[in-house]
Amino acid sequence: MLHRILLLVRKTYICLLNNSTYLMNLKAPISILIIFFMFASCVTNKELTYFGEKEGDEALIQQSIKLNEKPYRVQIGDLLSISIKSTDAKLVAMFQPVAAENAAALQSEQSLYYNGFTVTKHGNIEIPILGKLNVLGYTLDEIEESINKKLLEEYFNKAEDLFIVVKLAGLRFTVTGEVSSTGIYTLYQDRVNIIEALASAGDITTVGNRKDVLIIRQYPQGQKIHHIDLTSVDALSSPYYYIQPNDMVYVKPLKQKSLGTGTTLVQSITTVVTVLSLVTSVLVLSRNL
Repeated sequence: MLHRILLLVRKTYICLLNNSTYLMNLKAPISILIIFFMFASCVTNKELTYFGEKEGDEALIQQSIKLNEKPYRVQIGDLLSISIKSTDAKLVAMFQPVAAENAAALQSEQSLYYNGFTVTKHGNIEIPILGKLNVLGYTLDEIEESINKKLLEEYFNKAEDLFIVVKLAGLRFTVTGEVSSTGIYTLYQDRVNIIEALASAGDITTVGNRKDVLIIRQYPQGQKIHHIDLTSVDALSSPYYYIQPNDMVYVKPLKQKSLGTGTTLVQSITTVVTVLSLVTSVLVLSRNL
């Protein structure tokens, strides 16, 4: 690649020498053109760096970590996986959406969709035998405690070993825009931050705008668009650093992509030299006509 660039530069230089008088008046415009392309087309290191730190940011990072330690609270449309276990297997089977022998089938995403518990628009889930339970705005631990209390009061003896686990049945989200692989992803984790979400999609491309990543989030009243600057350490304290179920992450393109001049210095030099060679050739041909 470098060899080809040098050849182009050499040819352009020879052409300029042979037509120096004619092209003398074009020096200033050509110089301006070169400078414009060099500065406008290259993607800087700052634009590619996540969480760029400044002096004194260490305390801010520690504070940001504490702010984001808040547990997730269940929203409308969430899909919950609820596991109830006890020494009385027959009694437990009454509260399961599928038979105990088919429990292994619950591990697939499709089975979780059909056998999980979806939070309705009224904020409820419906558990066999127990009936409706309001979970909107509650943490997973609080839902576990609520189910445990209701089962002990109505069906199980306190002496029996009752164990309940409530989890999100996979955190599903969409990543699109300037990433390596757009698509819908599901991560089986309690919490997923935006960097993990982008990593699932192969990370942001070189021409992706890390300064203004959009998060489209679902709310009872509709969708809202939020912005986060991933080049700043302030992103760690953003309420949108951790994504939520059904979030859509959109990465906008940088202006360098629309210019089409290349994203690295080598690519930009190649483009400038090519354009300059073309302009020179056209001017020389027009002079000889």
